[in-house]
Amino acid sequence: MSSKDVVHHGSCHCGAVKWTLHAPEILECIKCNCSICRKKSNDHYIVTKDRFTLLQGEEQLTTYTFNTHQAKHRFCSICGVQSFYMPRSNPDCIGTLSPNLVSKFAKSDEIRPFEGVYL
Repeated sequence: MSSKDVVHHGSCHCGAVKWTLHAPEILECIKCNCSICRKKSNDHYIVTKDRFTLLQGEEQLTTYTFNTHQAKHRFCSICGVQSFYMPRSNPDCIGTLSPNLVSKFAKSDEIRPFEGVYL
């Protein structure tokens, strides 16, 4: 964690799944246009696995995959909220959804588009 990084806390809706990630204080999120992200209106932030810590709830997590089965979408089996995922575009990383983090975010016009539909 660099000196400019902070710890961000995240959780599902019911709080059964909780995690932290180390990242800059203000996150520059991306908006992917792949089929699942469009359906869920995902704005997300991706970190390497060593910057993500699952604090609790592994036993509550369910995994959803589709098509190539490379991306692993993890969601809480109690409240149904997607907690995080392992992106197909960055298999050594974890993607967290911006609404699930207690953080300061970039302004909505600063969210960067991502061409996930073409992967």
